[in-house]
Amino acid sequence: MLMSAAEYRDSLRAYKPRVFINGNRVESVADEPLLAPGIAGVGVTYDFALQAEHAPLMTARQGTSGKTVNRMLHINETAQDLLFKLEAVRLVCKTSGCAQRYLTHDALNGLFQSTRLTDANHGTDYAQRFLAYLHDVQDRDLTLGVAMTDAKGDRSARPGRQANPDVYVHIKERRPDGIVIRGTKAIVTGAPYMHEFLVMPCRTHTPEDAAFAVCCAVPCDAPGVTIVARPAGRPGEAAAKFSAKYGQSVGVVIFDDVFVPHERVFLAGETGEGGFLTTSYATHHRHSCIGARAGFGDLLIGAGALMIEANGLDAGRHAHIRDAMVELITITESFYACGVASSVYCAKDPAGSVMPDAVFSNIGKLLLATKIYDMHRLAHYVSGGLIVALPGPDEDHNPETKASLAAVMGGRPDIPAERRADVARFIEDLTVSHQAGWYSVISLHGGGSPEAMKREIWRNYPVMEKAELVEGLLDRGVLDDGRRVSKQPGRCCTTGCEVPEPPQRGAVPAALEGAAEQV
Repeated sequence: MLMSAAEYRDSLRAYKPRVFINGNRVESVADEPLLAPGIAGVGVTYDFALQAEHAPLMTARQGTSGKTVNRMLHINETAQDLLFKLEAVRLVCKTSGCAQRYLTHDALNGLFQSTRLTDANHGTDYAQRFLAYLHDVQDRDLTLGVAMTDAKGDRSARPGRQANPDVYVHIKERRPDGIVIRGTKAIVTGAPYMHEFLVMPCRTHTPEDAAFAVCCAVPCDAPGVTIVARPAGRPGEAAAKFSAKYGQSVGVVIFDDVFVPHERVFLAGETGEGGFLTTSYATHHRHSCIGARAGFGDLLIGAGALMIEANGLDAGRHAHIRDAMVELITITESFYACGVASSVYCAKDPAGSVMPDAVFSNIGKLLLATKIYDMHRLAHYVSGGLIVALPGPDEDHNPETKASLAAVMGGRPDIPAERRADVARFIEDLTVSHQAGWYSVISLHGGGSPEAMKREIWRNYPVMEKAELVEGLLDRGVLDDGRRVSKQPGRCCTTGCEVPEPPQRGAVPAALEGAAEQV
């Protein structure tokens, strides 16, 4: 069953989570004004799936059941699935800023891979459990929160050596019918208005820390679960032209001796496979983040164009304005192109699903993480100082100032001063306000810090292939200065440092296989 946004909101009434915002207990998540922008943001993914013009992107056929499901819950089987998912995420995020629900998609795809790997290595039945859970989530059209990032405590100490073990979620007790988990997840997107949480490990654990390698599904209102969150967006603020309507809450989720039955447990101490799950989810999520931030780029490009027009300028005639807009467009489409390449060059997983190419996914995410500040700068450049100098919206209705401000704060004669002010406040909201700072931080650290992406790029990029290419062009492996090139496998040619063996690249992309036969 595909729900609408209104039905999604109403479905939250069936849950009674323990939620606190700004020091107060939330009695009804569905009716809490401080959460309305976040619920609306997720709601976009529901309504778009029901609209004929968006349904091809926003829905998909689930191969394991044959049913039509929301794209945000679908397991990708082909490169086209990844391309459609990427475009779907861009679509919903250029409407809502951050639709949040794509995290559900990324976690489900990571688990589809990891549960089959764990079963193959340990003879467990996690894949069967997960498939039953997946189909139930798809049938009910749920939204799941990804409870992955632990509080972590002292970063210099591993989980098992923390003074307070509850800074990481861990298995406290094993029972015949399930497990009891305890600990804290510090950054959970949309936590108050999720139906359930997928608890996942945030790192590769050592065998000594096996209790921390746990993955399971927990209803948001399970006994022992407490959510301490911040408001979604800027609800109720007249100056918030965008984030008063769409926003995102982030919450700390505390698991205080929460019982989880076996059928909802998908990892319980298998440390190696837990590390695989973490990496698999990260790759899927960074691929999705590319689409999300491209949607945000669409908002900045559109707002910049309107502001240029309202100011009476013409990017076609004013080169400095055109250059700034072209740079903004180039940044946005450059990291999005990495998402497209990651889709086309995807790898088939033994589970039967596909994984985005790790190098292109991580390069795209690294670009957007570091270029988000340039995107803000360029929006500021083309807009001018009005976005921070404009008086607040209360003056729009002040009889003593309204007429005077309208007379002098206009730009082009045929564009009302009120429209210019609205666009200026829109750009202020997205690039200058505290909400803008939030967009910057989630772009930088969401899905892992830039260092994590750099490590994945280095781990997967075929450095040895490039080195061997140059080696083959040299006379008998001797460089111009007489140094011998190392022949040791897995070592860099000139320094002897270790270089990981990357996946095979340069083959025909998955999206193009069979193309010759179709011509």
